[in-house]
Amino acid sequence: MFDQLSELVKQFGGEAVVNNPAVPNEQNDAVMQEAGSSILSGLKDIVASGNINDLSGMLSGKTAIDGNNPVVQQLTEKVTGNLGEKFGLSSDAAGSVASGLIPQILGGLVNKAKDPNQPGFNMSDLVSAISGGNGGGLMDAVSKYGGQFGLDQNNDGKVDMGDAMAAVTKKGGLGGLLGKLFGK
Repeated sequence: MFDQLSELVKQFGGEAVVNNPAVPNEQNDAVMQEAGSSILSGLKDIVASGNINDLSGMLSGKTAIDGNNPVVQQLTEKVTGNLGEKFGLSSDAAGSVASGLIPQILGGLVNKAKDPNQPGFNMSDLVSAISGGNGGGLMDAVSKYGGQFGLDQNNDGKVDMGDAMAAVTKKGGLGGLLGKLFGK
């Protein structure tokens, strides 16, 4: 997960970091690496605090990934603070780096996770990385037994987060999905 995040930081870091005169060129790589690790730790903090609704809204595409998104706002604050503290950037400079990177990176993560042409990277990987593996038990159980209960919503031969998200948006919602899983 961190590798994919680092790739996205490099991909989108040109304008926000490399072409930013407030960031010394010799610090470009270190600033991008810190931004990536701050984003990942910030996502973990959001899960740990129980703020799942905002995060799931973003991951499902129901809320825009922009400056008005509470997840983006929280991550922007974290990244801005970390960059200012570790690199001595002014709050304006650190904030411009954060606001230039975070919406693009989160959008890239969500798009990669939803893209069936991205082997080895899916929504369950993203959820597992963000939750520190704590979401894995449920995902493992659903994947293992879900096919037997007709939970493969997108008929791709496996039950994963994509199926869970599809089930929640279909008629019956989460209750219907859980009913199928537990035989009700």
